[in-house]
Amino acid sequence: MTKNNELSTNYADLVAVSVAGHVAHPGFPGLPAEPYRLASDGTPFLLPTYGGIVYNVSVGDRAFGWAADCIHPGVSIRQPDDNQNRGLNIFACIGNRAKVMTGSAAGTAGVVTGKSGRFSEQVIVHLPRDARTRMAVGDQVLVRAEGIGLELTDHPDISLKGISPDLLGALPAQERDGHVAFGVTAHIPAHLVGAGLGLTSQGGSLHMQSTDRSLLAELGLDDVRLGDLVALEDTDSRYNHGYLRGARAIGVVAATDGPRAGFGPGIAVLMTAPGGQLGSFIQPDTNIVDLLELDV
Repeated sequence: MTKNNELSTNYADLVAVSVAGHVAHPGFPGLPAEPYRLASDGTPFLLPTYGGIVYNVSVGDRAFGWAADCIHPGVSIRQPDDNQNRGLNIFACIGNRAKVMTGSAAGTAGVVTGKSGRFSEQVIVHLPRDARTRMAVGDQVLVRAEGIGLELTDHPDISLKGISPDLLGALPAQERDGHVAFGVTAHIPAHLVGAGLGLTSQGGSLHMQSTDRSLLAELGLDDVRLGDLVALEDTDSRYNHGYLRGARAIGVVAATDGPRAGFGPGIAVLMTAPGGQLGSFIQPDTNIVDLLELDV
C-alpha cells in the first residue's frame, strides 16, 4: 500500500485562488403555503434542514439518526450573487483550508468538507465547535481554493472532482497493473444512489437512498459517518451523475440522512472513471477527520 502523495500529479501547475462565502441562513425553498414536507411513507414532518451554523453535529459524527433533514455539519456558506456563488461552489475543493474573516470568531481556521443544498449551492466548512458558538449568520469565510485542474498523470481516465491536493495526498491507495484503487469505508450499490442523478458533477452531490433500512443494515451501510470515504458502484460522474455499468465514483459523506424518499446521507464526489480504471478497497475508518487531522 502507498500513500497517494507518491502518485504522479500535475500539482506544480495548479493555481491557488481566493473564494469566499457568507454563512447561509436555513430556509424552506419552494414551500410557500406551509413548511411541512413529506416522509417516504407520506407522513408530514418539520425538522431542521441544511444551512446556517450547526453547533452539535460535526464531521466524524454518525450520518444517520439525527432528528433532521439532510443537515450540513459545521457551517454552510454561499454568496447571494448566483454567478459568484457558482465560482465559490466549483473552485472550493474538499480539503481546502478556510478562515473566518469577520465576526467574533475572526481568524479561526477551518477546512472545506463538502458541498450540498437543494441544488448543491452551499459549501460546507468544518470549524471547531467553540468557534461556531461565537459566529453569526452572515459572517464571511475565506477559502484558499486549490485543486481544480488536478490530474493523476499516470491515470488519465480518472476524473478528479473538487478534491484538494492535501486530501488526495492523504488517501490510502494501491497501484497494480496500471490501475489505482483507493481506500473507502463502504461500497454503495447503484440501486441505492438517489437524489442528484442527472445533475452536474461539478460542485454537485449525490444521496444514498435510505428508505429501506433493513437493506442498509444488511449491507453495513447504516453506520457510515460524516466524513467517511465511500464508493458508488456503476456510477459515472464525469459530467453528470448517472448510471453506467462498470463505472465507479468515490466521494465523501458530507450531509446527514433525512426522511424523504430518494434521500439519505449526501455524498460529495471526489473522483470518477467510466470503466474499471478506478478501484476501491475497504479500509475501515477512512475518514477526513483522521486524513486531514481535523480539530473536532
